[in-house]
This record gives sequence, C-alpha cells and structure tokens, in this order.
Amino acid sequence: MRLELPVEGRKRVVILEVEPSVDAGRRPAKAEVGLPIAVRARLVADGHDLLQAWCRWEFPDGRRGEPGPLAPADNDWWNRTQTWTESGLYHFQVGGAVDAFGSWRHGVDALYQAGTLTTVDIAVGAMMLETVLPRLDRSGRDRLRPWIRRLSDPDLERAARAALDPVLASLAAGLPARFPTESDWYPVQVDPLRARFSAWYECFPRSTSTDPTRSGTFRDLQDRLPYIAGLGFDVLYLPPIHPIGVAERKGPDNTLHAGPGDPGSPWAIGSAAGGHTAVHPELGTLEDFRRLLGAARGQGLDIAMDIAFQCAPDHPWVTAHPEWFKKRPDGHIQYAENPPKRYQDIYPFDFECEAWPALWQALYDVVRYWAAIGVRWFRVDNPHTKPIGFWEWLIAGIRSEFPEVLFLAEAFTKPTLMYELAKAGFSQSYTYFTWRNTGEELRRYVEELTQPPVCTFLRPNFFVNTPDILPVSLQTGDRGVFLERLVLAATLSPTYGIYGPAFELMEHAVLNAGGEEYLHSEKYQIRHWDWDSPESLAPEIRRLNQVRREHPALVWSGSLRFHAADSRELLVYSKRSPEGDDTILIVVSLDPPYTVAGFVHLDMAALGLDPDARFWVHDLMSGDRYIWTGPDNYVELRAGRFPAHVFEVVHLPRGRLPDERDFDPVR
Repeated sequence: MRLELPVEGRKRVVILEVEPSVDAGRRPAKAEVGLPIAVRARLVADGHDLLQAWCRWEFPDGRRGEPGPLAPADNDWWNRTQTWTESGLYHFQVGGAVDAFGSWRHGVDALYQAGTLTTVDIAVGAMMLETVLPRLDRSGRDRLRPWIRRLSDPDLERAARAALDPVLASLAAGLPARFPTESDWYPVQVDPLRARFSAWYECFPRSTSTDPTRSGTFRDLQDRLPYIAGLGFDVLYLPPIHPIGVAERKGPDNTLHAGPGDPGSPWAIGSAAGGHTAVHPELGTLEDFRRLLGAARGQGLDIAMDIAFQCAPDHPWVTAHPEWFKKRPDGHIQYAENPPKRYQDIYPFDFECEAWPALWQALYDVVRYWAAIGVRWFRVDNPHTKPIGFWEWLIAGIRSEFPEVLFLAEAFTKPTLMYELAKAGFSQSYTYFTWRNTGEELRRYVEELTQPPVCTFLRPNFFVNTPDILPVSLQTGDRGVFLERLVLAATLSPTYGIYGPAFELMEHAVLNAGGEEYLHSEKYQIRHWDWDSPESLAPEIRRLNQVRREHPALVWSGSLRFHAADSRELLVYSKRSPEGDDTILIVVSLDPPYTVAGFVHLDMAALGLDPDARFWVHDLMSGDRYIWTGPDNYVELRAGRFPAHVFEVVHLPRGRLPDERDFDPVR
C-alpha cells in the first residue's frame, strides 16, 4: 500500500504549548492597551541544530505585520512581549525553523577554537548563501554576494573572520527560513485599559435626594457626581433604572406585601410605564439620563448600567409575549426561585421556549438601545442563569457595532461556569473575594486568578460589598476591618468596587443573624444617607484611589508576589510595574481590632533588590518612612490606626546613605 505523503515532509520543528491561548485558540485571550502581551511557545526539533523562532501579528483590519523574533529561554521556551496602542481583535502566529546558517556558524566557531577549522568548512557557508540568492530581490542579492566572496577566500584566517563577523550574523538573521513550521492563528482581544484597571462605585439613584420626603432622581445623582469622582472612582454603577412592577411588589426587608409608599425592588423590571428600554418616571426622563451620562463623562466617570433579563409580572412583555415564559401546571407563569429563596416579583425568561430566536433578538435590542444612547459599561445580573451561547452571541454582536462597550458578569456560581462566562466574552467578573478572609485563603485564591490559565481569560473585579452581600467580617462595624477589606480589594486586584455610601458609612446592621442581608436593605426601600458624616471612610478611600492612579505597579497583577511573615495575621505582597520602575509592597493586618507585629521575610529579587540591599520604604497612606536592610524587617500595625502599610519601595545606589533626594514629595 502506498501511503499519502505530507505536503512538506522537510519541516523539522514542532511547535508546542502556544500562549496566550484560550481553549486551544477557539476563544480570544484578553489583553489591554498599553500593557505587555507575553507570547511564548515551546519549539523542538530533531538533532543538534540551532533553531530560530518568530511571531507574526494580524491587525483588527486584517493587515499582517512583519515577523518579530522570539527570544530563547529555558527548557525549549521562546518568548516575546508585544504592546498595542489601539483596542480590537488581534491574532498572532508562532513560526519556527532549523537555523541552518546559525548552526553552521556555531560549528565554525567551535572548530576555530579547537584549531581544526578548514577552508572547506567555511565554504559550506558560502554554498548556503548561494542557495538563498534566488529567493531575494536585487538589493538583497547585492548585499549578500560580497560575503559569499569573503567566505570563499583561500586564506583561512580571513575567511574565518568573515564567517564569525557579527555583521554577517545580523544579515543572515533576516534571510527567509527554509521549511518553516507555523502554528495556527490565535486570537487576542485587546481592550481599553479600563477593562483591566478601574474602581467601581455602586449606588441607588433613588437614595440620592437631600429631601427625605421624596425619591432621588437623575438630577439628584448628577449633583453627587463630584463627590463620587472626588473619591477617585472611574465607574459609577447604577442598579436597574427601569419602571418597577406593581404586581407582587415586595415591601421593606423583602416582605411579601408592599405598603402604599413602598418603591419595590429595581430588579422587578417593568410596569404599565414600560419595560427594559424605559426609565422609571420617579427618576426622571430619558433626556435626564442622557444629561447624567454627559455630566459623568465630564467628571471622568463611566456610567455602568445594570442589565437584568427578567420581568415583573406586569411587564409589557408578559402580555405581549407569554410564550417567552415558563407556565406552571395551574396555568400561572413560574416566578423566579433559588430554593429556599422565592422571588414572587420576578418572572425569568424561558430560554428553552420554541420562540427563543425572537427572545434572543429582543434582548439583544435592549442592550443595543442603551449602547446607542452612549452607555459603555453593562453590569449583567445573574448571567449564569442564561445560556453561555446566548452571551457569546450577544456580546460578540454588540462589540462588532460598539467595540468600546464592556461587560461585567455578576455571577456568584461554580468556578467552571464563571470561567466559561469570561471566555464567552465578559470583560470582567465578580469573584469569591468577599468570602476569602484568612491569609492562606487570600493567597491561594489570588494566585489562582493571577496565574495561567485563568489570568489569560478572566479579569477579576473585587467588590468589597454589594446590596446583596454584607460580609460577616463587616457585620462587627469595626472601622479597621472595613479599611482592611478596602486595602485588600484595591491592591490585590487592579479592579475593585464598593457599594456605597453603605460602605464608607460602615453600614453593618444585618437582617438575620448568620445571614448576609442588610437590615433596611436599599433593594426594597429608599434610604437617605449622611454623605458628609465626619465618621465616613471617604478620606481613606480617596487617598487609596489616588495611590492606585499614581503607581503603575498597581495597574496589573502580572508581577504579584506573596512574601513570608512570622505572624499569620500579616499578609505581605508586592507588585512591580511592567518596566520595573515602580515597586509597591503591601503589609496588611488581618486582625485590625488588635495590634499585630512580626518580622516580614521578603523575596528581594521580586522587589528588584540585591539580597543585602538597604532601601527606603515610604508608606503612601501615612507618609511614614523607614530604612530597611535585607529581607528580614520588623513591622507593627497598631490597633486603632490604619491597618496596613502601602509602601513605595525606593531603591538606593550602593555606597550611599539615603536622603531626601530619594523621595518624591508626599502626594
């Protein structure tokens, strides 16, 4: 039997483990404008020849750039970093081949050092270059022919000097490879930097009124924008702004029956006043919302809109499209349940209904409607209760029309499902940070999120609290604990968020012991907050967000390293900027009501320091400065004071004692 031969059997290089890759290249890896993208792969070949490897990029418009060389690393890995200045869907391909000319030069050098080199050995190189000439243009041939003559020189020393000339090596590096092996093309979605690095503030517009006798409006919220922007936040997230259902409306603290003045839950969407493309009349008009969007941009804020694909019983779609909902045996529509919880005021969609194509299109049109108005962030409520394929279709379609639109997945569910949603296109994801408290829990979880494969496709958003979640740790009301969780969220993750003003005012009353529901939850009633309270955490929040913005080390987590400490109640970690010119070291007390002290044991290489280096650490929150030497240094975080050090590490030249020249002024 005669076997069919491959198209080209002289390819000797095998390409393995290409990164970044999500699901073997079926889905895009995530990257950001201005941050390095690390491309790497393993390349192997038979024999002892040297290899050459390269990477080639395809731009969002389909153009392909010139190949760039990969650099060899340990254990057959080859690496290259790339940074893009514009967002879009890019693709890259890795290529490799046997470096015949480089292998020849390596052999010539070895023979020359051993004193056994002959002119025939050198003539092999001249013959190689002769075979390349037909594949070059005229200028390339003109550059190569003088070197062929020099390699053919009968004088061994002159020919050897030509063979080992670095100019020839540089020239040969640009020659086309023979019998190259090329990988598949791998997609990378490059998003604006805010997809990786942002600080979120959530608040209810209806609770922003200065008049305790009425609901807040978009105009009231607009008056609050300078306060929110002044705290250093980038994104203002609003719970649903649509009309709220009257039928089955919930009362305060999730009671089943609402009184005459009870506003209901914003997540029970739709009434006679309209559905998902309408705004609640008590909040204002659509034009008021447009003005809010513009005013927020003027303050440097993006408005994130809540997308909750569910309906109140009196939503117009319930009458117009009953086929989109699941019926019970008694003929009534099935309301939402997550046993033992029941949501009588919410009807979920039936994504298995016969009319699913019309349902998908209607939901797509909702997102498109708000994107066309100017919304650029969507926080999606419970996306894990809708098909993954639906989100993949919707997000891809919206971003094909509005490439700058980004999506946050509010999915507290199984890790595999959270990861699938991220792969399906969600730009950011809620996480389990809220329930990670001990040093070991935090270290393990953050390392999982910041290392491959997870960091390739998921961007975490560390919300400290939400209207649904009052963490047990915050229920004590201890100021130090609130600040501890703030520092952890804002420095462990490039993106974090708070639900305010409940957070900065340290709201901590719980509905039921052992639960996580707020007493007097804003989900079911209007609150009137003392935004200017002297007890507010606003000054600490403002300063910490300022530090985040001024220090590029906190923009990403690619260099995150945890360090050892004597005390289990000290969590120590560091971050460095991609260029290595900014290093932040954080020491957090995990037991703020008490004084915590001990020695920290630093990985000096992770800080970019020699093992015995003397260096300054400058606390960016307090302004305090300390001189440290080597890896082992004493730390004490006292009860009643700020429960963390957020240190800038200041390198010192050898042989010089530190002085004021080593510091920027305290910002």
